[in-house]
Amino acid sequence: MWYDSTFLLLIPAMLIALRAQARVSSALGRWKMVRSASGLTGAQTARRLLDSNGLTDVAVEQINSDMGDQYDPSKKVVRLSPEIYGSASVAALSVAAHETGHALQHAQGYAFLSARTAVFPLARFGSNAAFPLLIIGLLFSFNALINIGIVLFSFAVLFQLITLPVEFNASSRAKVMLKEQGLVDAHEQSGVDEVLNAAALTYVAAAFTAIMQLLRLLLLSRNRRR
Repeated sequence: MWYDSTFLLLIPAMLIALRAQARVSSALGRWKMVRSASGLTGAQTARRLLDSNGLTDVAVEQINSDMGDQYDPSKKVVRLSPEIYGSASVAALSVAAHETGHALQHAQGYAFLSARTAVFPLARFGSNAAFPLLIIGLLFSFNALINIGIVLFSFAVLFQLITLPVEFNASSRAKVMLKEQGLVDAHEQSGVDEVLNAAALTYVAAAFTAIMQLLRLLLLSRNRRR
């Protein structure tokens, strides 16, 4: 049932996801080895950018998780992984500035961030509940459950689509802030671009994968009704 011809739809998505992961790993690996001329750590960079934008009430904390870098709007805190928090590499500055970009979005009421926050509970529930319902519905030819599962998974797809402008905008803000604050030179700016552009591709891959999965589910549902 799950390995019919519609599975072919997921192959391009898998290849793009693998390419995206390889690219971001390569970019991070390269620029983690390059110390920024400013000498600021990721934590210091985030603090400086936040303060320069009047966000003195936003905290910067270390989180004990690799690749756990994030901005938490509910707690108003930028959380950075150990390798970003204490490192003065170009990669660390890039990631710290990106998360600061999310803090700026939150402070300025960026519409797509607000929309993503609103959709998140439905997307999380949809991701967890959709496939059990779909499996039961397909096994027992229960069309109502199939339809409910598809609708629920659609919220997860919507979340991925809304995430794209949120992440691209945060990266754009990061690049501008680092340049305006004079925290990177021309060579380092190319590194910032490489790291953030590679990271953005992972979100594109995630959105494309979600869309292809949704299309596959729709085809499975249609074929089942024939």
